[in-house]
Amino acid sequence: MNRAPFIPPIVRAPAFLACGLALAAVSAGLAPAVARPAPPPVPGGTISTLPLGHYTCEKDGDAGGAVGNPVPALDFQVVNYSSYKGTDGVRGSYLMTGDSVMMTGGKLKGEKLHRTAPAFLRVIGADGQDSEIRCVLTSRKRQSDGGFNENGPADSGGDYSQG
Repeated sequence: MNRAPFIPPIVRAPAFLACGLALAAVSAGLAPAVARPAPPPVPGGTISTLPLGHYTCEKDGDAGGAVGNPVPALDFQVVNYSSYKGTDGVRGSYLMTGDSVMMTGGKLKGEKLHRTAPAFLRVIGADGQDSEIRCVLTSRKRQSDGGFNENGPADSGGDYSQG
């Protein structure tokens, strides 16, 4: 007769118990850490923020004239994280993913900008390309009220430059 050898139930119990405990550990997340793949990236790139300070916007100038032609309606000041204040003093918000900045609230809602350097932005035109309007970080001074005056941001006298 071809039969498997008889194993008493008392000897088989530890094997079943070990398998049951291993299965319970895996389902409870207690198993040894297994390398998981990184989560997929956010569409558009990593979420980040712009450096704090006042951004002055202007159209490109030319070699025979002014260096730049101011566009004060687009000036803004990044006040914290993803918030800015427009020249009207009203707070707005923006979302920065990768090198793309989208103004999502406030006076500049709907404006799209392309960051070409840490403190240099280009306004994106209706055709989806960088326009001739640039916005440059011109002041890293912390403002007492975050407001603007005719000469730019209001100055509290305290210089909190990072440079």
